[in-house]
Amino acid sequence: MRFARSGSGAVADRRLVVARLGAGIAAVCLPLAPRAQPGPAPPVVAVLAFGTAPAADGPDPLRAFLLGLRDAGLVEGRDVQVERRYGDGRPEQLAAQAEALVRVKVDVIVAAGPLPREYAGRATATIPIVAIASADPVREGWAQSLARPGGNITGLTVTFPELGPKRLELLKEAMPALERAALVLAPQELPDLGASVEEMHAAAARLFVRLHVVEVRSAADIEPALQSAAQRRCQALLAFATNTIVSHRVQLATLATAHRLLACSEFPLLAQAGFAITYGADLDDLSRRAAGYVKRILDGARPGELPIERPSKLSLVINLKAARAIGVTIPKSLLLRADEVIE
Repeated sequence: MRFARSGSGAVADRRLVVARLGAGIAAVCLPLAPRAQPGPAPPVVAVLAFGTAPAADGPDPLRAFLLGLRDAGLVEGRDVQVERRYGDGRPEQLAAQAEALVRVKVDVIVAAGPLPREYAGRATATIPIVAIASADPVREGWAQSLARPGGNITGLTVTFPELGPKRLELLKEAMPALERAALVLAPQELPDLGASVEEMHAAAARLFVRLHVVEVRSAADIEPALQSAAQRRCQALLAFATNTIVSHRVQLATLATAHRLLACSEFPLLAQAGFAITYGADLDDLSRRAAGYVKRILDGARPGELPIERPSKLSLVINLKAARAIGVTIPKSLLLRADEVIE
């Protein structure tokens, strides 16, 4: 580098150049400002269901569960990732989905129904499972006790053993002349099928009612099943509201009316679909409460130490329109006890 000046001016120039070079070297040597690092991926909560995925333009069956997560401070996509898996009504597909969730190591599995609970439990003994299923976890073998279930499964029951006979009593009260009723159920979804049916036969005998068990495995079974019930001179039907029954509730209600069968089941949404009487828990309420279990587990709680809860809110819903369609007059004593009457 050449300096044209001499004397004090040249010295000043040289000092300026050295200063600038030093500043440049210092800038190069300074550590780079740290770039923003992506945070840890949010935990993955998988929901395992026996039925089919909802239609794109239909209601989201997980709406209440997602609202429950929000209430617990977990927003889908921000605080938690929700993975939806469906069995498409086939046990072998449900088993495959449960095994796939275990392979990808999700953080929690929410088992929406007795069969999802069973297959999730078979697939893993370590990943926490929150079940929304069943009536008697101890009898069914997936809990040591309600207060302290042990293992990796906890959650909520959708009913309890006393409610099946209670619904039969409601049918008898609504139709005092009732002598024959069809018990409609999906056997592949009921791990404790034998015990449940035996309890219902015992309850029917006390009411002097004869039960005809009708098995429904798919939509194609519904019409011949109800025809069979009508041929056996059944006057009413009582349905165990597992996924198959709930998914085809409108078809069941329509055919029950066509065969003049007074239809009874558990959840309010079946009354809204055309069943004459429902008595049981609100599924949306159970889904919101299940989200609270998920939050506690993600915060470090052990599922085996979280008590299994039963439904805390039961609703009696009477669909007067459905009853009138088959010529049944619901007694005033029953209407006065109803939480909701559909005109």
